Amino acid sequence: MKLILSRKGFDSSAGGVPSPLFPDGRMLALPIPDGRSRIRYRDITHDGTPLGDLVGPLTRGKVTADDGAHLDPDLVDGMLPRQPGWRPLFGQLGQAQGHLRNHGVGPGDLFLFFGLFRRVERHDGRWRWVPGSRPRHVLWGWLQVAAVVAVETARAGGYAWAEYHPHFQRDADPNNVLYLANRQLRLAGLDETLPGAGVFPRFSPARQLTAPGAARTSTWRLPAWCYPTGDRTPLSYHANRQRWRRHADHTELNAAARGQEFILDGTEYPEALPWARELIRQRQG
Repeated sequence: MKLILSRKGFDSSAGGVPSPLFPDGRMLALPIPDGRSRIRYRDITHDGTPLGDLVGPLTRGKVTADDGAHLDPDLVDGMLPRQPGWRPLFGQLGQAQGHLRNHGVGPGDLFLFFGLFRRVERHDGRWRWVPGSRPRHVLWGWLQVAAVVAVETARAGGYAWAEYHPHFQRDADPNNVLYLANRQLRLAGLDETLPGAGVFPRFSPARQLTAPGAARTSTWRLPAWCYPTGDRTPLSYHANRQRWRRHADHTELNAAARGQEFILDGTEYPEALPWARELIRQRQG
């Protein structure tokens, strides 16, 4: 099995700002703007609030409630009205999909989605960034793959429930695919029923990737077992050993600024999936 750290949501290039971390610890990964999407920010709700009420103030009007939203990955049932048969899914194409394909990512593999977050507060009846707060990379969701389906195959029938998805609005492309979620999480050592996809509803230091106090969001503090000792293959896009620094109780990584999908082989890093399993088990914390 493979573990994929997948960069998704607003950041300095897509959306122009981080996603919000609310005063009570709730997190919301904002989907990036997409002019071809049929979904508008006003159509998506989070805890009963339309995302259009958030994106306008936080981007100072650069993104509006009527702009198209690339809701992908789409992990939470209640964010949109659904057709029968809906299940969480994630689309990928182009170079990023080529990277996943070349590494053989498929059924059973586990995506952990991360993004850039910053604290927000209410001010004069609107949300704003907390003055002086710093952005950070945080894990915000997961999806275990049940099946990989080309969008062109899905168009041929059987996936009417997925036709709202932004990847259906792309031109014909054999490299445009959907990753469908397992109904239930299936990992060795798991002795309880957990969903095959979902979001971490609240911030936890255990899911923060950016090292505390780091000057750059891309300076990550990872578990000690992440260090690529010996001939173990490093996390993809991070083959340069100068990116890595080993400490007694953790690993420091200068994470790549480019690239969406960072892949770790669970056979070379047997600690990876138990680590991810525990993060999901403790998802409410």
